[in-house]
Amino acid sequence: MEDLSIKIKIADREYPMKVKRRDEERIRAAGKLINDKIKQYREQFGIDDKQDLLAMVAFDCLVDKMKDEENLQVIDQTVVEKVNRINQLVSQAL
Repeated sequence: MEDLSIKIKIADREYPMKVKRRDEERIRAAGKLINDKIKQYREQFGIDDKQDLLAMVAFDCLVDKMKDEENLQVIDQTVVEKVNRINQLVSQAL
């Protein structure tokens, strides 16, 4: 699969990059989400400094990622417990 050369604009600055064709849509969507969050923070807090806005977006994204990872750990633990319980029941039935 060939790479595409694209430009993503974030905070009024263009970033050229090479991406796999299958990843293009996801990368463009990520750029849009970043710009949407920047706009949201700019309107909500009246901040115009791009470095501050980008730092806030980065912080917000990392908090979301950490929360998702914690949720996945809980789900994984629940699945393991249920599989162990099913194994116990199967063993008892045999």
